[in-house]
Amino acid sequence: MSLEEEKMENIAENASDPLKADAEANEPTSDEVALIEDTPWATRMWEVFTTFWPLGFVAFGGPQAHVAILRDHLVEQRDWMDEDAFTELFAIGQGLPGPTSTQLVISTALARAGPLGGLLAFFLWNLPGLVILTTCGVLISSFIEPDDPPFWLVGLPPAAISLVFKAFYGFGGKLDKLGYILALISACVAILINGDEHIKPTSSQYVFPSMLAVGGLVAFFDSKRSSPLGTYKAPSKGWDAKSDLTMRRIGIPLWVGACIFFIWLGVLVFTIILVDVFKIENDYLTIFEVMYRIGSIIFGGGQVVLPMLQTEVVPFWMTKENFFQGLGLAQSMPGPLFNFSAFLGAVYKGVPGALVAYCGLFGPGVILIFAIVPFWARLRHVFWFKVVLNGVNATAIG
Repeated sequence: MSLEEEKMENIAENASDPLKADAEANEPTSDEVALIEDTPWATRMWEVFTTFWPLGFVAFGGPQAHVAILRDHLVEQRDWMDEDAFTELFAIGQGLPGPTSTQLVISTALARAGPLGGLLAFFLWNLPGLVILTTCGVLISSFIEPDDPPFWLVGLPPAAISLVFKAFYGFGGKLDKLGYILALISACVAILINGDEHIKPTSSQYVFPSMLAVGGLVAFFDSKRSSPLGTYKAPSKGWDAKSDLTMRRIGIPLWVGACIFFIWLGVLVFTIILVDVFKIENDYLTIFEVMYRIGSIIFGGGQVVLPMLQTEVVPFWMTKENFFQGLGLAQSMPGPLFNFSAFLGAVYKGVPGALVAYCGLFGPGVILIFAIVPFWARLRHVFWFKVVLNGVNATAIG
């Protein structure tokens, strides 16, 4: 086949598939790709440090407010990535067990400065809450009175609501017709789960991942229609199929990501066998097993984890009063609610217990996000995966 005939065949094929034609039209040329040069790694690491060091002290309000803060700093102010990439990473965090906002912190820093950047951001994001809650757990008997939380807790939740509205209003403004439908349906389901006294709030750990999967499938089938409700386009410039910039920044090959996933699974199975099968009696092993097991099966963020934590630690590690004292304090701290694990461990076994509990509860979510992000960076170049992510994003926003 001659070159001219091949060109004519491609034109005819694109005419019959407008979605594919749109995707190819938005792809950069090889000359444009060659001009993409990366910022030095040391500079990007410094950017991670200067970005997340102050955020660790001001990230109040829970995961929804955290997403608002991160979007303002990483997308609007610093232009680390475009809106599509940010919402995709947010949706992936929603679909994995663990603290959603912390996984978003790690994944955005990982895409910016590699594994060390992700770990540095994780450390800076959690450090203030970790230190304060560990200290309070050790000194709980003299720090706070039962049923009398500090007066300065009262104004924080209302203040956080404005941040939540700002973030998700910005997300919603960029949705297409199908996105609005999926977001409204998922918002109604979320309100029903959290507002109906006959539905347990813990059911969100099963309902939310299922909703994300359904949203992705709906978008996939919609893209196959001749007149789809959604708008499906190629990745934006700088995150396109012909550039390996993102994969080079992440620095984790796909086979390493797969190995990291099996490390998470192996640690989970191994610790359960040690504690439940071989009946090894060690307080620190017990703390780690409890926290790691809970962290591996919890979807939906910090509020969902609380009933399971209470069942495991009260009255075995502490009194009910101690538990709720620490909870009130944790909700007043910047950073993720999962920092509450440090308080629980500190009350039971001091500073070593705090560190073991902290690593146990955060461990699964951190390990899994490092495992999944390389696959995200590669698969988002595939059109059908991009389409599915559109549906998952819209559902997560709702």
